Amino acid sequence: MIPGEYAMQRVLTGIPLGRNIRTVRMEKGMTQMQVVEQLQLMGSMMSRSTLANIEVGRRNIKASDLKALKVLFNVDYSAFFTD
Repeated sequence: MIPGEYAMQRVLTGIPLGRNIRTVRMEKGMTQMQVVEQLQLMGSMMSRSTLANIEVGRRNIKASDLKALKVLFNVDYSAFFTD
């Protein structure tokens, strides 16, 4: 096991997770920059370009960042995992 491995776990799924994150973000009326600024205040190191890549499916998301998005958007995890 690699040290810190659990801290860096990423969510792997065939569900369009990035698209669902984008949908929720837009429903909340937030820009990518606004989301990233709030995540950074919560301790995330995510950049706007990373969020953009997550939303279009080119990059996966850390489990800790998904948890932070759940809190930020005040939604249940199911909002991110719909087909």
